[in-house]
Amino acid sequence: MSLVSVEDARGRILANAETIEERESVGLADATGRTLAEDLVARRSQPPFSASAMDGYAVRASDVENTPVELTVIGQAPAGHRFEGAVASGETVRIFTGAPLPDGADTIVIQENTETLGPDRVLISQGAGKGVYVRPEGLDFAAGDVVLQNGDILDAGRLTVAASMNYPSLTVRRRPHVAILATGDELVPPGSDPNADQIIASNGYGVAAIAQADGATSLDLGIAVDTRASIESAIDRTLQGGADILVTLGGASVGDHDLVQDTLVARGMELDFWQIAMRPGKPLMYGRLDHLHVLGFPGNPVSSLVCSHLFLRPLIARLRGHAAPDLERPAVLGKDLPANDRREDYLRSKIERRPDGDLIALPFDRQDSSMTRIFAQSDCLTIRAPFAEPAKKGDPCRVILLR
Repeated sequence: MSLVSVEDARGRILANAETIEERESVGLADATGRTLAEDLVARRSQPPFSASAMDGYAVRASDVENTPVELTVIGQAPAGHRFEGAVASGETVRIFTGAPLPDGADTIVIQENTETLGPDRVLISQGAGKGVYVRPEGLDFAAGDVVLQNGDILDAGRLTVAASMNYPSLTVRRRPHVAILATGDELVPPGSDPNADQIIASNGYGVAAIAQADGATSLDLGIAVDTRASIESAIDRTLQGGADILVTLGGASVGDHDLVQDTLVARGMELDFWQIAMRPGKPLMYGRLDHLHVLGFPGNPVSSLVCSHLFLRPLIARLRGHAAPDLERPAVLGKDLPANDRREDYLRSKIERRPDGDLIALPFDRQDSSMTRIFAQSDCLTIRAPFAEPAKKGDPCRVILLR
Protein backbone atom coordinates (compact mmCIF):
# COMPACT_ATOMS: atom_id res chain seq x y z
CA MET A 1 0.00 0.00 0.00
CA SER A 2 1.58 3.27 -1.17
CA LEU A 3 1.94 6.45 0.89
CA VAL A 4 -1.04 8.82 0.75
CA SER A 5 -0.86 12.58 1.21
CA VAL A 6 -2.16 14.31 4.31
CA GLU A 7 -4.88 16.02 2.31
CA ASP A 8 -5.96 12.78 0.64
CA ALA A 9 -5.96 10.90 3.96
CA ARG A 10 -8.09 13.52 5.66
CA GLY A 11 -10.51 13.56 2.74
CA ARG A 12 -10.92 9.78 2.83
CA ILE A 13 -11.54 9.80 6.58
CA LEU A 14 -14.17 12.54 6.35
CA ALA A 15 -15.87 10.94 3.35
CA ASN A 16 -16.78 8.04 5.66
CA ALA A 17 -18.10 10.24 8.48
CA GLU A 18 -21.80 10.91 9.04
CA THR A 19 -23.30 13.26 11.58
CA ILE A 20 -24.46 11.61 14.81
CA GLU A 21 -28.21 12.15 14.97
CA GLU A 22 -28.90 10.59 18.38
CA ARG A 23 -30.33 13.14 20.80
CA GLU A 24 -30.43 13.70 24.52
CA SER A 25 -31.69 16.34 26.90
CA VAL A 26 -29.26 18.23 29.15
CA GLY A 27 -29.69 21.04 31.63
CA LEU A 28 -28.35 24.48 30.76
CA ALA A 29 -25.51 24.11 33.27
CA ASP A 30 -24.25 21.02 31.40
CA ALA A 31 -24.83 22.25 27.86
CA THR A 32 -21.64 24.26 27.27
CA GLY A 33 -20.05 23.22 23.99
CA ARG A 34 -22.88 20.88 23.04
CA THR A 35 -24.57 20.94 19.63
CA LEU A 36 -28.21 21.97 19.54
CA ALA A 37 -30.35 19.27 17.90
CA GLU A 38 -33.45 21.34 17.07
CA ASP A 39 -34.48 24.89 16.29
CA LEU A 40 -35.18 26.81 19.49
CA VAL A 41 -38.37 28.87 19.42
CA ALA A 42 -38.86 31.68 21.92
CA ARG A 43 -41.46 30.78 24.52
CA ARG A 44 -41.93 34.44 25.47
CA SER A 45 -40.96 37.89 24.29
CA GLN A 46 -37.89 39.64 25.67
CA PRO A 47 -38.47 42.00 27.27
CA PRO A 48 -41.99 40.72 28.02
CA PHE A 49 -43.19 44.31 28.53
CA SER A 50 -41.98 47.79 27.68
CA ALA A 51 -39.38 48.53 30.33
CA SER A 52 -37.20 51.31 31.60
CA ALA A 53 -33.57 51.17 30.49
CA MET A 54 -32.41 53.60 33.19
CA ASP A 55 -33.16 54.82 36.70
CA GLY A 56 -35.25 57.98 36.54
CA TYR A 57 -38.83 59.11 36.02
CA ALA A 58 -41.51 57.78 33.68
CA VAL A 59 -43.20 60.72 32.00
CA ARG A 60 -45.29 61.80 29.05
CA ALA A 61 -42.94 63.25 26.42
CA SER A 62 -45.40 66.07 25.80
CA ASP A 63 -44.99 67.17 29.44
CA VAL A 64 -41.23 67.68 29.15
CA GLU A 65 -40.97 69.40 25.79
CA ASN A 66 -40.31 72.71 27.56
CA THR A 67 -37.99 72.55 30.59
CA PRO A 68 -37.50 73.19 33.40
CA VAL A 69 -40.89 71.87 34.48
CA GLU A 70 -42.28 70.53 37.77
CA LEU A 71 -44.26 67.26 37.85
CA THR A 72 -46.23 65.48 40.55
CA VAL A 73 -44.78 62.14 41.66
CA ILE A 74 -47.70 59.70 42.03
CA GLY A 75 -45.76 56.50 42.88
CA GLN A 76 -42.77 54.35 42.09
CA ALA A 77 -41.96 51.24 40.05
CA PRO A 78 -38.97 49.14 41.18
CA ALA A 79 -37.79 46.25 38.99
CA GLY A 80 -40.26 43.38 39.33
CA HIS A 81 -43.11 45.60 40.54
CA ARG A 82 -45.39 47.36 38.07
CA PHE A 83 -47.04 50.67 39.03
CA GLU A 84 -50.71 49.79 38.85
CA GLY A 85 -52.09 53.23 38.04
CA ALA A 86 -51.74 55.42 34.97
CA VAL A 87 -49.69 58.55 34.37
CA ALA A 88 -51.79 61.57 33.47
CA SER A 89 -50.60 64.93 32.15
CA GLY A 90 -48.44 66.69 34.72
CA GLU A 91 -47.67 63.46 36.59
CA THR A 92 -44.69 61.13 36.80
CA VAL A 93 -43.64 57.82 38.41
CA ARG A 94 -40.23 57.21 39.98
CA ILE A 95 -38.90 54.20 38.03
CA PHE A 96 -35.87 51.93 38.15
CA THR A 97 -33.98 49.98 35.49
CA GLY A 98 -35.93 46.96 34.28
CA ALA A 99 -39.29 47.99 35.72
CA PRO A 100 -42.39 47.94 33.47
CA LEU A 101 -43.29 51.28 31.91
CA PRO A 102 -46.49 52.58 33.57
CA ASP A 103 -49.62 53.09 31.49
CA GLY A 104 -49.81 56.61 30.12
CA ALA A 105 -46.03 57.17 30.14
CA ASP A 106 -43.93 56.94 26.98
CA THR A 107 -40.51 58.28 27.98
CA ILE A 108 -37.88 58.03 30.73
CA VAL A 109 -36.08 61.08 32.04
CA ILE A 110 -32.86 59.94 33.71
CA GLN A 111 -32.39 60.90 37.33
CA GLU A 112 -29.30 62.99 36.53
CA ASN A 113 -31.63 65.46 34.77
CA THR A 114 -33.98 65.88 37.74
CA GLU A 115 -34.08 67.50 41.18
CA THR A 116 -36.28 66.34 44.05
CA LEU A 117 -38.37 69.21 45.40
CA GLY A 118 -40.36 67.28 48.00
CA PRO A 119 -41.99 63.91 48.70
CA ASP A 120 -44.29 64.25 45.69
CA ARG A 121 -42.67 66.91 43.49
CA VAL A 122 -39.75 66.69 41.04
CA LEU A 123 -38.11 69.27 38.79
CA ILE A 124 -37.27 68.09 35.28
CA SER A 125 -34.29 70.15 34.15
CA GLN A 126 -33.78 68.46 30.75
CA GLY A 127 -36.48 66.71 28.76
CA ALA A 128 -36.37 63.68 26.50
CA GLY A 129 -38.06 62.72 23.24
CA LYS A 130 -40.79 60.11 23.02
CA GLY A 131 -39.46 56.58 23.62
CA VAL A 132 -36.08 57.65 25.01
CA TYR A 133 -34.65 55.07 27.46
CA VAL A 134 -37.64 52.79 26.90
CA ARG A 135 -37.01 49.19 25.85
CA PRO A 136 -40.12 48.19 23.91
CA GLU A 137 -41.74 44.80 24.41
CA GLY A 138 -40.03 42.22 22.18
CA LEU A 139 -37.00 44.42 21.47
CA ASP A 140 -34.67 41.40 21.81
CA PHE A 141 -37.01 38.72 20.44
CA ALA A 142 -40.72 37.99 20.24
CA ALA A 143 -42.58 34.86 21.30
CA GLY A 144 -42.51 32.41 18.39
CA ASP A 145 -39.23 33.67 16.90
CA VAL A 146 -36.66 31.02 15.93
CA VAL A 147 -33.70 32.40 17.87
CA LEU A 148 -31.26 29.46 17.79
CA GLN A 149 -30.94 26.86 15.06
CA ASN A 150 -30.34 23.13 14.84
CA GLY A 151 -26.57 22.65 14.67
CA ASP A 152 -25.58 25.70 16.71
CA ILE A 153 -22.76 25.08 19.20
CA LEU A 154 -23.89 26.26 22.61
CA ASP A 155 -21.53 28.91 23.91
CA ALA A 156 -21.94 31.69 26.48
CA GLY A 157 -24.11 33.91 24.29
CA ARG A 158 -26.37 31.12 23.03
CA LEU A 159 -26.87 29.65 26.50
CA THR A 160 -27.77 33.08 27.82
CA VAL A 161 -30.42 33.64 25.16
CA ALA A 162 -31.77 30.09 25.66
CA ALA A 163 -32.23 30.83 29.34
CA SER A 164 -33.92 34.14 28.46
CA MET A 165 -36.38 32.16 26.32
CA ASN A 166 -37.27 30.19 29.48
CA TYR A 167 -35.61 26.87 28.54
CA PRO A 168 -34.23 25.03 31.60
CA SER A 169 -32.90 22.20 29.42
CA LEU A 170 -32.03 21.70 25.75
CA THR A 171 -32.13 18.87 23.23
CA VAL A 172 -28.61 18.27 21.94
CA ARG A 173 -26.81 15.76 19.77
CA ARG A 174 -24.99 12.97 21.53
CA ARG A 175 -21.28 13.60 21.88
CA PRO A 176 -18.94 11.43 19.77
CA HIS A 177 -17.38 8.71 21.95
CA VAL A 178 -13.64 8.14 21.47
CA ALA A 179 -12.03 4.99 22.87
CA ILE A 180 -8.25 5.15 23.29
CA LEU A 181 -6.04 2.07 23.48
CA ALA A 182 -2.29 2.08 24.13
CA THR A 183 -0.45 -1.03 23.01
CA GLY A 184 2.92 -2.55 23.76
CA ASP A 185 4.72 -4.75 26.29
CA GLU A 186 7.06 -1.84 27.05
CA LEU A 187 4.32 0.41 28.46
CA VAL A 188 3.22 0.91 32.04
CA PRO A 189 0.78 3.52 33.41
CA PRO A 190 1.89 6.72 35.17
CA GLY A 191 2.67 6.12 38.83
CA SER A 192 4.15 2.68 38.15
CA ASP A 193 7.63 1.44 38.99
CA PRO A 194 8.90 0.54 35.50
CA ASN A 195 11.71 -1.92 35.02
CA ALA A 196 14.82 -1.06 33.04
CA ASP A 197 13.14 -1.95 29.72
CA GLN A 198 9.81 -0.16 30.17
CA ILE A 199 8.52 3.37 29.60
CA ILE A 200 5.53 5.32 30.87
CA ALA A 201 2.43 5.36 28.64
CA SER A 202 1.72 9.06 28.05
CA ASN A 203 0.09 9.46 24.62
CA GLY A 204 -3.44 8.61 25.64
CA TYR A 205 -3.78 11.53 28.00
CA GLY A 206 -2.89 14.06 25.33
CA VAL A 207 -5.17 12.42 22.73
CA ALA A 208 -8.03 12.38 25.25
CA ALA A 209 -7.47 16.06 26.05
CA ILE A 210 -7.66 16.98 22.36
CA ALA A 211 -10.83 14.91 21.88
CA GLN A 212 -12.53 16.39 24.93
CA ALA A 213 -11.62 19.95 23.98
CA ASP A 214 -13.38 19.40 20.65
CA GLY A 215 -16.59 18.15 22.23
CA ALA A 216 -16.11 14.38 22.40
CA THR A 217 -16.04 12.03 25.37
CA SER A 218 -13.09 9.70 25.86
CA LEU A 219 -12.79 6.19 27.23
CA ASP A 220 -9.39 4.98 28.42
CA LEU A 221 -9.07 1.32 27.47
CA GLY A 222 -5.75 1.05 29.24
CA ILE A 223 -2.77 -0.82 27.82
CA ALA A 224 -2.96 -3.92 25.65
CA VAL A 225 0.10 -6.15 25.68
CA ASP A 226 1.48 -7.57 22.44
CA THR A 227 -0.91 -10.50 22.08
CA ARG A 228 -3.93 -10.90 19.85
CA ALA A 229 -6.06 -11.89 22.83
CA SER A 230 -5.29 -8.65 24.68
CA ILE A 231 -6.04 -6.52 21.63
CA GLU A 232 -9.23 -8.46 20.86
CA SER A 233 -10.44 -7.92 24.42
CA ALA A 234 -9.99 -4.19 23.97
CA ILE A 235 -11.88 -4.26 20.66
CA ASP A 236 -14.76 -6.06 22.40
CA ARG A 237 -14.89 -3.41 25.12
CA THR A 238 -14.84 -0.67 22.47
CA LEU A 239 -17.80 -2.13 20.59
CA GLN A 240 -19.75 -2.89 23.77
CA GLY A 241 -19.17 0.64 25.03
CA GLY A 242 -20.75 2.22 21.95
CA ALA A 243 -17.66 4.09 20.78
CA ASP A 244 -17.75 5.94 17.49
CA ILE A 245 -13.96 6.16 17.12
CA LEU A 246 -11.21 3.80 18.27
CA VAL A 247 -7.76 5.35 18.49
CA THR A 248 -4.94 2.84 18.89
CA LEU A 249 -1.50 4.02 19.92
CA GLY A 250 1.39 1.98 18.57
CA GLY A 251 1.47 -1.46 17.02
CA ALA A 252 -0.08 -0.48 13.69
CA SER A 253 3.02 -1.25 11.62
CA VAL A 254 3.79 -4.68 10.17
CA GLY A 255 6.64 -5.89 12.37
CA ASP A 256 6.55 -9.22 14.18
CA HIS A 257 5.24 -7.53 17.34
CA ASP A 258 2.92 -5.05 15.63
CA LEU A 259 -0.36 -6.93 15.91
CA VAL A 260 -2.99 -4.18 15.92
CA GLN A 261 -3.63 -3.98 12.19
CA ASP A 262 -3.76 -7.73 11.62
CA THR A 263 -6.03 -8.28 14.62
CA LEU A 264 -8.47 -5.59 13.51
CA VAL A 265 -8.53 -6.86 9.93
CA ALA A 266 -9.18 -10.37 11.21
CA ARG A 267 -12.14 -8.98 13.18
CA GLY A 268 -13.62 -7.50 10.00
CA MET A 269 -12.07 -4.04 9.73
CA GLU A 270 -11.94 -2.70 6.17
CA LEU A 271 -8.52 -1.08 5.90
CA ASP A 272 -8.71 2.14 3.88
CA PHE A 273 -5.07 3.22 4.03
CA TRP A 274 -1.90 2.77 6.01
CA GLN A 275 1.14 5.07 5.93
CA ILE A 276 0.97 8.78 5.16
CA ALA A 277 3.58 10.99 3.52
CA MET A 278 4.10 13.09 6.65
CA ARG A 279 6.58 13.59 9.45
CA PRO A 280 5.95 12.78 12.26
CA GLY A 281 3.16 10.25 11.88
CA LYS A 282 3.97 8.20 8.80
CA PRO A 283 2.67 4.80 10.06
CA LEU A 284 -0.94 5.96 10.47
CA MET A 285 -3.79 3.57 9.76
CA TYR A 286 -7.46 4.23 9.04
CA GLY A 287 -10.28 1.75 8.57
CA ARG A 288 -13.90 0.94 9.45
CA LEU A 289 -15.14 -1.88 11.66
CA ASP A 290 -18.91 -1.81 11.15
CA HIS A 291 -19.91 1.69 12.39
CA LEU A 292 -16.59 2.20 14.19
CA HIS A 293 -13.95 4.56 12.79
CA VAL A 294 -10.48 3.18 13.56
CA LEU A 295 -7.47 5.47 13.68
CA GLY A 296 -4.19 3.68 14.30
CA PHE A 297 -1.67 6.28 15.45
CA PRO A 298 2.09 5.76 15.81
CA GLY A 299 3.42 4.96 19.25
CA ASN A 300 5.71 7.97 19.54
CA PRO A 301 3.93 10.58 21.69
CA VAL A 302 4.51 13.57 19.44
CA SER A 303 3.38 11.63 16.37
CA SER A 304 0.10 10.71 18.05
CA LEU A 305 -0.54 14.31 19.11
CA VAL A 306 0.20 15.71 15.65
CA CYS A 307 -2.06 13.06 14.09
CA SER A 308 -4.79 13.96 16.57
CA HIS A 309 -4.76 17.58 15.41
CA LEU A 310 -4.69 16.66 11.72
CA PHE A 311 -7.15 13.75 11.62
CA LEU A 312 -8.99 13.14 14.90
CA ARG A 313 -10.18 16.73 15.33
CA PRO A 314 -11.71 16.96 11.82
CA LEU A 315 -13.38 13.56 12.28
CA ILE A 316 -14.93 14.61 15.60
CA ALA A 317 -16.16 17.84 14.01
CA ARG A 318 -17.80 15.96 11.15
CA LEU A 319 -19.52 13.52 13.53
CA ARG A 320 -20.88 16.54 15.40
CA GLY A 321 -22.25 17.93 12.14
CA HIS A 322 -19.72 20.72 11.70
CA ALA A 323 -17.03 21.63 9.22
CA ALA A 324 -13.49 20.62 10.07
CA PRO A 325 -11.75 23.32 12.12
CA ASP A 326 -9.62 25.73 10.11
CA LEU A 327 -6.34 25.34 11.97
CA GLU A 328 -3.86 26.88 9.56
CA ARG A 329 -2.64 30.48 9.76
CA PRO A 330 -0.16 32.45 7.64
CA ALA A 331 3.18 33.28 9.26
CA VAL A 332 6.78 34.05 8.36
CA LEU A 333 9.84 32.02 9.23
CA GLY A 334 12.08 33.24 12.00
CA LYS A 335 15.04 31.13 10.84
CA ASP A 336 16.45 29.39 7.77
CA LEU A 337 15.22 25.85 6.97
CA PRO A 338 16.75 23.22 4.68
CA ALA A 339 15.01 21.58 1.74
CA ASN A 340 12.37 18.97 2.54
CA ASP A 341 11.94 15.41 1.24
CA ARG A 342 8.75 13.74 -0.01
CA ARG A 343 6.99 13.84 3.37
CA GLU A 344 5.00 16.84 4.58
CA ASP A 345 6.75 18.07 7.71
CA TYR A 346 5.16 19.43 10.89
CA LEU A 347 7.84 21.20 12.91
CA ARG A 348 7.24 22.03 16.56
CA SER A 349 7.77 25.78 16.86
CA LYS A 350 7.55 28.81 19.09
CA ILE A 351 5.57 31.85 17.98
CA GLU A 352 6.56 35.48 18.19
CA ARG A 353 4.45 38.38 17.00
CA ARG A 354 5.71 41.36 14.99
CA PRO A 355 4.54 44.89 15.85
CA ASP A 356 2.36 44.73 12.72
CA GLY A 357 0.66 41.58 14.04
CA ASP A 358 2.34 39.05 11.74
CA LEU A 359 3.25 35.71 13.31
CA ILE A 360 6.88 34.61 13.32
CA ALA A 361 7.44 30.84 13.47
CA LEU A 362 10.62 29.63 15.16
CA PRO A 363 11.01 25.85 14.74
CA PHE A 364 13.02 24.00 17.37
CA ASP A 365 16.34 22.64 16.12
CA ARG A 366 15.62 19.07 17.26
CA GLN A 367 12.39 17.45 16.11
CA ASP A 368 12.58 13.83 17.29
CA SER A 369 9.05 12.47 17.66
CA SER A 370 9.69 11.12 21.15
CA MET A 371 10.44 14.57 22.61
CA THR A 372 7.29 15.57 24.46
CA ARG A 373 8.95 18.43 26.33
CA ILE A 374 9.43 20.32 23.08
CA PHE A 375 5.78 19.74 22.15
CA ALA A 376 4.71 21.15 25.52
CA GLN A 377 6.78 24.27 24.81
CA SER A 378 5.47 24.70 21.27
CA ASP A 379 2.89 27.24 20.21
CA CYS A 380 2.39 25.92 16.70
CA LEU A 381 3.40 23.39 14.06
CA THR A 382 5.24 24.89 11.09
CA ILE A 383 4.20 23.12 7.89
CA ARG A 384 6.78 22.22 5.26
CA ALA A 385 5.35 20.96 1.98
CA PRO A 386 6.78 17.85 0.32
CA PHE A 387 9.91 18.62 -1.73
CA ALA A 388 9.97 22.22 -0.44
CA GLU A 389 13.04 24.19 -1.49
CA PRO A 390 15.36 25.64 1.19
CA ALA A 391 13.64 28.53 2.96
CA LYS A 392 15.12 31.73 4.36
CA LYS A 393 14.30 33.69 7.47
CA GLY A 394 11.44 36.02 6.58
CA ASP A 395 9.91 33.71 3.96
CA PRO A 396 6.14 33.11 4.22
CA CYS A 397 4.97 29.82 5.73
CA ARG A 398 1.87 28.16 7.16
CA VAL A 399 1.39 27.14 10.78
CA ILE A 400 -1.14 25.22 12.85
CA LEU A 401 -1.73 26.99 16.16
CA LEU A 402 -1.66 24.68 19.15
CA ARG A 403 -2.76 27.20 21.75
